[in-house]
Amino acid sequence: MTNTRMFLVMLWGAIFRRRGRAIMAVVASLVGAATLFCLAATCIAVPQQMNEEMRSYGANLIVTPIESGSGKSGIDAAMVKHTTDMVQAKGAATYATYRYENVRVNAAPYVLAGVHPAQVKALNHHWSVEGAWPSAGNVMVGRDVADAMGLAVGSRITIRYRAADNAAGTGAAASGASTVGSSASDSSVADSSATGSSAAGSSAADAASSADASTASGGSGDILDTSGTEFRVAGIVDTGGSEDEIIYAIASDVDKLAGGSRGVDVIEYSSGAEDVSQVVKSINDMTSMHVQAQQVTKITSSDTRIITMLRTLFWMVSVVVLALTLVGVSTTISSIVAQRRNEIGLRKALGASSGSIGAEFYAESGLYGLVGGLLGTALGYLLARLLTSAVFGRTLGFDWPLAVGSVLLSVIVAVLASVPPVRRASRIDPAVVLREE
Repeated sequence: MTNTRMFLVMLWGAIFRRRGRAIMAVVASLVGAATLFCLAATCIAVPQQMNEEMRSYGANLIVTPIESGSGKSGIDAAMVKHTTDMVQAKGAATYATYRYENVRVNAAPYVLAGVHPAQVKALNHHWSVEGAWPSAGNVMVGRDVADAMGLAVGSRITIRYRAADNAAGTGAAASGASTVGSSASDSSVADSSATGSSAAGSSAADAASSADASTASGGSGDILDTSGTEFRVAGIVDTGGSEDEIIYAIASDVDKLAGGSRGVDVIEYSSGAEDVSQVVKSINDMTSMHVQAQQVTKITSSDTRIITMLRTLFWMVSVVVLALTLVGVSTTISSIVAQRRNEIGLRKALGASSGSIGAEFYAESGLYGLVGGLLGTALGYLLARLLTSAVFGRTLGFDWPLAVGSVLLSVIVAVLASVPPVRRASRIDPAVVLREE
């Protein structure tokens, strides 16, 4: 019989004769592997999915044009594409564009936003819409607008565009642009955009005092003139923020109403870049682009804080679980060594070296860790799926690299836990053991 075969026979005999102790060691490794894999899988997958979910609740990056001082300018389609390419080069990103115009409804000033509904819907999952999003000939009004005018889904409103309202307040409507979907949740950009639709309305009122101002689309200069284009109210949006003060129409309808396309006033991005501030810097450094970027720090910091809390919790619990696993496996191996004390002394008296005896115990411990790691990883995956589905409402795929790491860690922990008892076994004096026999 070869040495290797003899080693395997002795190893199997040691495990089989002490099945109860072996099961205890396997269970200790199993519990540790299951807990660690469950926590790791949850804390790796959930923050990533939460990051994506957080980015669907508003923009974390806003791009606006740099005003030239000669009237309200916009960001043309080519610049929108160029800016979007720069943002997406740093990470996955969704975006929405907005064009803002000051308009009048029943002689009262309001802000009309030209949007692409699919973009805005993908960017702002938190918007609560009663009815439908805007479409051709249909608008969506904010809750404050609906309450002020007594509107409901299906109502008709007449929107009148005056060039003077927008020319007098240079960029007035655009001053509320960066508040839409963003500044409602971010006070850090409020200084440059908090004026919102109220500013647009006040500037429109100022502009209306010029009775001889030129008008577009056939509108007269009379502030009380209620002529204009009729739209149907398709829906009412309620966000609890400045978005509720705005009327939304599709971009092509706003272009027709205002007499042509001049570009957009705001591009909102939900960027998945690790460092959004670097994206902001890269855009602002390109002075030839004539646009400026702002980071919505509240969205970004909230996202980072939640992920940091989850990962900190994972590491804290992991340390505790590792310590308990080490203690459990070490205690079990210690009891096995104590039971086999006479056998170890006899083998040493027959010429067995401390190294060969230690190798057997290390292999035995590693085998317990391997079996416990395999079973624990499988159990941990089932627990992680149940946890992410029940608590976080997420689905969880199987992470093979994490599973392999979990099994290897179980083996390493089991072997390390056996070091103290094996060292005690190597110090057993065969003479003392044989005299006791």
